[in-house]
Amino acid sequence: MSVHEFQEQEYSKKIDFKIWKKVFRYVFSYKKLVATLIFFMFSVALADAIFPQMTQRAIDDFIVPQQMDGIETFIFQFILLILWQATNIFIFIATAGKIEMNLAYDIREEAFLKLQKLSFSYYDRTPNGWIMARMTSDIRRLGEIISWGLVDIIWGLSLMVIIAVFMVIYNWQLALITLAVVPLLALISIYFQKKILEAYRQVRKINSKITGAFSEGISGAVTTKVLVGEEKHLQEFQSITGDMRRNSIRAITFSALFLPIVLTLSSVSMALVVWSGGNRVIAETLTYGTLVLFISYATQYFEPIREVARVIAELQQAQASAERVMSLVNEELDVFDSETVLEKYGTLLDPKRENWEPLEGHIDFKQVTFRYKNGETVLENFDLQVKAGESIALVGETGSGKSTIVNLICRFYEPTEGEICIDGSNYKDRSLSWLHENIGYVLQSPHLFSGTIEENIRFGKLDASMDEIIHAAKLVNAHDFIERFPLGYQTQVGEGGGKLSTGEKQLISFARAVIANPKIFVLDEATSSIDTETEKKIQDAISKVLKGRTSFVIAHRLSTIVNSDRILVIDKGEVIEEGTHDTLMSVKGHYYQLFTNQYKENKLRAMMSD
Repeated sequence: MSVHEFQEQEYSKKIDFKIWKKVFRYVFSYKKLVATLIFFMFSVALADAIFPQMTQRAIDDFIVPQQMDGIETFIFQFILLILWQATNIFIFIATAGKIEMNLAYDIREEAFLKLQKLSFSYYDRTPNGWIMARMTSDIRRLGEIISWGLVDIIWGLSLMVIIAVFMVIYNWQLALITLAVVPLLALISIYFQKKILEAYRQVRKINSKITGAFSEGISGAVTTKVLVGEEKHLQEFQSITGDMRRNSIRAITFSALFLPIVLTLSSVSMALVVWSGGNRVIAETLTYGTLVLFISYATQYFEPIREVARVIAELQQAQASAERVMSLVNEELDVFDSETVLEKYGTLLDPKRENWEPLEGHIDFKQVTFRYKNGETVLENFDLQVKAGESIALVGETGSGKSTIVNLICRFYEPTEGEICIDGSNYKDRSLSWLHENIGYVLQSPHLFSGTIEENIRFGKLDASMDEIIHAAKLVNAHDFIERFPLGYQTQVGEGGGKLSTGEKQLISFARAVIANPKIFVLDEATSSIDTETEKKIQDAISKVLKGRTSFVIAHRLSTIVNSDRILVIDKGEVIEEGTHDTLMSVKGHYYQLFTNQYKENKLRAMMSD
């Protein structure tokens, strides 16, 4: 799916407290850390509020009277205050850092676990770039803003309350003058925060498109160069990044306007304090040190207001990230086990294998209808009976429903109507892990994970011994070429298996599927993109591996399925021909035409090659 075709859902225009409740459940799973952070941030705020009082004492007790009695005690108290604040800062930074890392770790872990559980339909409709943006930048942003935002909000609110209390204690009239502009500042903050939220939500949405465009551009770089499509892709990318720039500038403009307004209001408040307090000093109803104290408090008071307003604005910006991350974490599963099944057979990560019934391989499609979420019907009232150990080949044009049939058997999708039975029972009455551990699946385009050949084969059976790995490789004729590498089974395959040829990757993926000794085997055009020599190796391996197993082979090269027990010719979700190779050739129908045409093409290609 192109990143341009993917339509991301629209989210609420207001702060969604339900979203933040879900996010903060991760934070408050670390109650001790949060409690520690709250305590020391309050302690930091208290120390910050006491520093101006030390200045007031210095002016009124030492500078104005021009005497030094008690200066030693004052200096000692000031040093203690500095050490106290230094301890506070060390502990709160360490605590906030731990919360940030734990929060990002927990969300990523849960999101990645959800990605393991989501069915094929989710990946059909969701671009990789969108998922990558959620797992990386959005989660990182949440961790940073929540942990350090928590720091600033606790500190800011604590400092404002403490300063307000101290100002009222020293002089309640000057306190009211200082705080007079706070209501106006609150109204302005609400307005700007709303605008900033709207702008940054759009920025995050476009960022997902940019990530998707990067992903498409990298994965399709070779195709782009072959088709000389660089200019077209550049134009499309410039269009997306242009939208990003415009919306980012809009968001930055609102943020840039907000801070000067806050500074202006704080300056007005300070001017009122200087005017009123100065008159009181002249009238000798207020000490000079107390006036300096109030000027310091007027300056200090608006700093936490600015910080709290900034954090609220950033939290609003982060809501766009929170919405997207939570939409991934809370994505509904299309294919899942019922509570009854989970109780008996266990979960994907905690299976109860002792309760698993042995799988023989009888498969029945009973009046199966399947529709994709977009409404497209692929199968309708489809019936098929497969005996245990039977080899079934599926032939047909692209889009005829071949892959849908095997994906339904593997329960990557589930029937919209009807049921699929394995060994006489609806497969929904068994667990997904039970079924998947009994299935070996080899794709047309094999994917290997970064690591060694040994690790990739073992991925099919995590507790496999080295002897089992070698046996699986020999079974699929991969052992010889693996041994030719200097490091043998310890050879690094590279990202996606990029250091190996397509044929080598296919044989390793085949060994990975074989090692688990599955009862059901699926080969999805496994020989269509490899050379003739590797095809012969795989054909030889297939003849050995599929014995005694129920198997489904989707074939592009019809020469690979001539020995199948049954060949099904699929057209628009229906079986239009069925039988052995010899039977279908004698009928001289659709299969006959496909086979003879392919045979002629192969002969012509061989002649041209000679």
